[in-house]
Amino acid sequence: QVQLVESGGGSVQAGGSLRLSCGRPDYTYTKYCSMAWFRQATGREREGVATIDSIGRTTYAESVKGRFTISKDNAKNTMYLQMNSLEPEDTAMYYCATTVLVPYESSCPSVQRPEYTNWGQGTQVTVSS
Repeated sequence: QVQLVESGGGSVQAGGSLRLSCGRPDYTYTKYCSMAWFRQATGREREGVATIDSIGRTTYAESVKGRFTISKDNAKNTMYLQMNSLEPEDTAMYYCATTVLVPYESSCPSVQRPEYTNWGQGTQVTVSS
């Protein structure tokens, strides 16, 4: 089932940019603790792209580091993936995911490894050469 709403995918030429968004801005007084983007190319395994934790620390796959930027707006229950200098190898279905939803002013638990339980429906990104 669709738990998060994604948008921003499309078709671009190599070197172009896209910005993906994901979340539930209709929710109020809540926030997601950790958020992440994944992607899956046709016939390939799903791979992690980027993560952002409860205090704003980020991680990136080596293949996108320096080109993609993950960010979030807790007040809007929304995260973003700014993708610049896109390459044909970036072509994939992109999925967002989050950990638990908590009251806005609550603290988030410290975990060794985030458990992503909420997922978006996916948005297609196609990059042509």
